[in-house]
Amino acid sequence: MAEPADDYDYQGSATVTIDGTDIPVELMLRGYFQGIDGIYRWYGRIRPNQELAAAVGDEAAGEVSTAFGTAPAVIGDLDFWGRYRISGRSTPPFFVPNSLAELEGPRSIH
Repeated sequence: MAEPADDYDYQGSATVTIDGTDIPVELMLRGYFQGIDGIYRWYGRIRPNQELAAAVGDEAAGEVSTAFGTAPAVIGDLDFWGRYRISGRSTPPFFVPNSLAELEGPRSIH
């Protein structure tokens, strides 16, 4: 059986920036390459966060940053458990292997 973290491409801490305000969050992200249009799409959920809820409301555009990088994101679609959906296109804020050597190596920055 897979470990819970194996279901995600990134799981951990991040910073969401909305209108110049940095908000520390915990999130889970995954992504895929869409061969039809050649765009990498990524998405996930942000754990409940009161500061984020006050900044987002129903939907907001901003940036998400992890130790791997920063990417533009759309935050919205609040679920029943108080988690916001986050999504973006193109280069994600987490490691994506670009070669067989990277694919076989660790997915950690440590």
